[in-house]
Amino acid sequence: MNANQELITKFYTAFQNKDITGMQECYSDQATFSDPVFTNLNAKELRSMWAMLIQSGKDMRIEFSAVESIENGARAHWDAYYTFSATGNKVLNQVDAHFVIENGKIIQHQDQFDFYKWSKQALGLTGMLLGWTSFLRNKVRKQASAKLAAYISRKNPGINL
Repeated sequence: MNANQELITKFYTAFQNKDITGMQECYSDQATFSDPVFTNLNAKELRSMWAMLIQSGKDMRIEFSAVESIENGARAHWDAYYTFSATGNKVLNQVDAHFVIENGKIIQHQDQFDFYKWSKQALGLTGMLLGWTSFLRNKVRKQASAKLAAYISRKNPGINL
């Protein structure tokens, strides 16, 4: 296993253990993050996002696999099992991650998952009927962004933001 694979394995092992600080330490102070819901986050926002998701995901469990080193970074696959708090629905979100790594830290993190598949699980009938539309995707993004902004504004003690 090379240094990039070790870093990503450390990141996901910390995630499995709900070790927020361990996850946050894997990122550069200039890191960025994007996925279909949380777009264009800076280092403070992405560190806060993971803290928020871990603290609110009481039954969340993740599994990761296929950690590979690639030029300038790494990629991996991870599955998140959790209850979506807004509906109480069980979700299995299957995610492919791509990382750019510089000086032993993640500088760019991009997660990809099937938003429609996720929305059908998380939102039920609403997701089934509207999950393919930009309307629902934008609504979910706006709600997630507002939730993250509120979380950051509380400046939770003990969390390295």
